[in-house]
Amino acid sequence: MKRVLYLLTIVLMAGVMQAQPKQRRSQPKTEQQAQQKQKKSPSSAMSIRAQISFPTAVDMPEDVVWRRDIYREIDLTKDANAGLYYPVQPEGKQMNLFTYIFKLAQNNYIPIYEYSIANDGADVFSDEAKVEMKTLLDDRHIFYEEQDGKLKVDNSDIPSQEVTKYYLKESAYYDQANAIFHIKVMALCPVMMREDDFSGEATQYPLFWVKYSDLEPFLNRQTVMTSNLNNAATMTMDDFFTLNRYRGKIYKTNNAQGKTLLQLCDGDTTKLSAEQKRIEQELEAFRKNIFGDPEKKDSLDSLANINPQNVKAAKKAKAKGNRAQKSSVKPAKSSKSKGSSATSSSGNARVSVRRQRH
Repeated sequence: MKRVLYLLTIVLMAGVMQAQPKQRRSQPKTEQQAQQKQKKSPSSAMSIRAQISFPTAVDMPEDVVWRRDIYREIDLTKDANAGLYYPVQPEGKQMNLFTYIFKLAQNNYIPIYEYSIANDGADVFSDEAKVEMKTLLDDRHIFYEEQDGKLKVDNSDIPSQEVTKYYLKESAYYDQANAIFHIKVMALCPVMMREDDFSGEATQYPLFWVKYSDLEPFLNRQTVMTSNLNNAATMTMDDFFTLNRYRGKIYKTNNAQGKTLLQLCDGDTTKLSAEQKRIEQELEAFRKNIFGDPEKKDSLDSLANINPQNVKAAKKAKAKGNRAQKSSVKPAKSSKSKGSSATSSSGNARVSVRRQRH
């Protein structure tokens, strides 16, 4: 009987030991399948990779003491901005800014928002203002194919050649917590210049707004050429915008009336140019004088850089010279003689003059 119980105990223990590894093996298999699904999902894999490898910059604080929102028109035909336009057609992994934004929006990596003409192109980043990619393609007559619920657009059909302008919103602000003056890009709007069949003149079609914070993690993967003389001089697109290497004229600032500069200048281009220069000078003056007058600061620095030992030596030399000057001048004794009178004045040293007898 004891032998039977002993054998049954051994059999049960062996069964438990065999069953437990199967459960342990099944758990890693489930996790491995989940990881494989996550890798197959491009949106989740891209977002995780972007957040880990390319962390986004710190957002602008909401409690800044000074801030000014400015809208610029970035012309890609200018040398300073030409790196964002070329290559027009993708060359391997290298592509221009609009093609990159277009592909990100097409694959639902980033949302795009409506450019409202009724509100003078106001940038509204709400769920109601989001635009479907299919709607954009239909409105701008861009050829596409739909396969398995996904939109497919060939590189030759992407109108990157016609996008020669951008509307850019930037915020110049002073961060009192870190004591820095910064200009941060807030949003971009590609502008398509399409020629009319009848007039032959190009008409502007602002396509959509995209938040720079959504676009920023992906811009670290694309480079832009920064010199025509040295083709090895490149930087990432994110650095290009973060360092404010772009150049563009101001066409609007946030104001109480909600008008553009051209509207405020009553359509006068001469006044518009003067107003643009005035705003640029105001920004530069604020940036220079935010920590005080630089000329006064330089004078104070020059005084602070004086060697204290030299100051003491100069004081000693001056005091020694004063003592030597006092010792060389002797007071004269008062004397009375006929036909002559001694002049005296209070507080002045008297000097005696000897006359030679003949």
